[in-house]
Amino acid sequence: MSIKEITKDNRKKIVSFFKEHWGSPEMVISTGIYQCDQLDGFIFEEDNEIIGLVTYVIKDHELEVISLDSIQEGKGIGTSLMEKVENVAKQKGIQIVSLVTTNDNLHALKFYQKRGYRITNVIPDAVNRARKIKPSIPLIGNEGIPLNDELILKKDIVGT
Repeated sequence: MSIKEITKDNRKKIVSFFKEHWGSPEMVISTGIYQCDQLDGFIFEEDNEIIGLVTYVIKDHELEVISLDSIQEGKGIGTSLMEKVENVAKQKGIQIVSLVTTNDNLHALKFYQKRGYRITNVIPDAVNRARKIKPSIPLIGNEGIPLNDELILKKDIVGT
């Protein structure tokens, strides 16, 4: 198993990963519309196959995680990828790492909060607005929860 930086050489693999797991590499969230296959990030590979992936953007003195996926949960893949992103932020002198998740994603909320991320904002109806741009976003999310809102989480990585 290895973690590699996203490069032009592995972007085709990343497009395939997003199509398989998200339907497309396009991510529509309150902070923007992103083509995740074009973003910076890291892949976690095993036997030359992507089993984890994180993408991010840097803007306004903040590193924002746009996507985080782990195909094999409970093995530290997501944690390792987030550590890589936090290290990028530290190396670039960026103090805040942020991300957006949805109101139904209880697993993600638990994952991020256990790693020091705090909910800093709730954006009511953000997913409903995103759905107007990307109609393939489902109405019902995880656990049968209506998918409506976004939650912003942030971590101050200075001194961590």
